[in-house]
Amino acid sequence: MGRKILTTILASAILLTFLFFGMLSVGQAWFYPGILPQRFSLQSWQELLVGQSELQEGLLLSLVLGVGVAILSTLSGFVISKEISRAKYKNRWLLLAYWPFVLSPVVLAILVQRFFLLTGMSGEVIGVLLGQLILAFPFAVIFFQSFWSHEVLQLEEQSQTLGAPAAYTLQNVLLPLAKPLLLICFFQTFLISWFEYGLTQFIGLGKVKTLTILVFKYVNEANIFHAALASLLIMLPPALLLWLNKKFIFRGI
Repeated sequence: MGRKILTTILASAILLTFLFFGMLSVGQAWFYPGILPQRFSLQSWQELLVGQSELQEGLLLSLVLGVGVAILSTLSGFVISKEISRAKYKNRWLLLAYWPFVLSPVVLAILVQRFFLLTGMSGEVIGVLLGQLILAFPFAVIFFQSFWSHEVLQLEEQSQTLGAPAAYTLQNVLLPLAKPLLLICFFQTFLISWFEYGLTQFIGLGKVKTLTILVFKYVNEANIFHAALASLLIMLPPALLLWLNKKFIFRGI
């Protein structure tokens, strides 16, 4: 009974958040002491869907960065984590993987900003992508360490001992076993990129305007209606990924 009540409260809180930002995204001219905006309009949504608005560009840029970071970090993390699991000094390498998470993203961005300035990647999309990989790639390496157990490594060796090529072992033995973890890691690293602000702001120099950058920009401008729309767009992918996790991954694919 208590669990159902708690679930209902949490679901209501999440739903109310979406409804509140949804109302603000179509609102106009909200003045004190009015409880609701004086006028409602779909103009912001029309600009997002039809026109070439700043929000539309920010949404597409965030999607490109998120997918790019997720693919690169998931694939590279899967491969590198295997090598670390076989390494002589495994714990030392894993300790290095934890290093980016010791510092806040802003402090980390300040430390690596000189590199991006010297290479000319500051203020560029490629620079922001590489900057976000500083967080996403170590996460993927740490995440996949639980997969490379002694049993999995022995299974790989047994497959190769029986004459299977490395590519065949990867495609027919390792990837089917790792498929749920690969999808979860893809979703998680996508969200790391999707919500990232500190590295994006410092390395992008404010020129690479992702949705998180635009939210803070609109808040500073006191443009609550555009800020609400941008916030709503930020919240939608996590909700979708949460639903996909529950529907497909945790039930088995």
